[in-house]
Amino acid sequence: MTFSLVARCAETGMFGIAISSSSPAVAARCAYTRSGVGAVASQNITDPRLGPLALDLMQAGKSAPEAVTAVQEEAQFIDYRQVLAIDASGKTAIHSGAKSLGIWTDAAGLDVISAGNLLANPDVPQAIVEGFERSKGHLGDRLIAAMRAGLGAGGEAGPVHSAGMQICDKVSWPVADLRCDWTAGCPIEAVAAAWEVYKPQLEAYVQRALDPSVAPSYGVPGDE
Repeated sequence: MTFSLVARCAETGMFGIAISSSSPAVAARCAYTRSGVGAVASQNITDPRLGPLALDLMQAGKSAPEAVTAVQEEAQFIDYRQVLAIDASGKTAIHSGAKSLGIWTDAAGLDVISAGNLLANPDVPQAIVEGFERSKGHLGDRLIAAMRAGLGAGGEAGPVHSAGMQICDKVSWPVADLRCDWTAGCPIEAVAAAWEVYKPQLEAYVQRALDPSVAPSYGVPGDE
């Protein structure tokens, strides 16, 4: 019921995840990033504890493959889970339990790994990886391009209704955390539209948190 990717920008050190599902609010339960550490998607029959666990393990020094192996050993009902991770060096790892739903598969590339379940066909994750690898620009632009490629390759077996994108960079909170929790339209395009609005303001929002005295104006009436 989900397809996703986790990725790293080798030039900036940013990490990101993009995800979409037929279920509501998928990004609220499945998307995890941590600056300087990595990104994790915990999906299929979701256990929201597994994303933070994998990030904690990587922050403690484990590689993505080592962290995912540890999650497999520690987590309950692991046969129902699908967990994919990327670490600070760009290493990737995936666990797809035997009880993952429908057609489930994965694909990895340079600084990216993708996986899905209840897919329309087994080629969707590879299309996502290729969409990411041939894209350029900001990590957010590349995540959107990859998800569009996955949707174009068939996406989920049924219609998707929610999507999200999260990016971390240098600070301790996500610098972008955009979601469409439910729509009868295309949630990936809803997130893409939100990104086009948010992208030019991303650095200003970070600066306002760090030092509002030197941040740009808010651009609202009364603060021209």
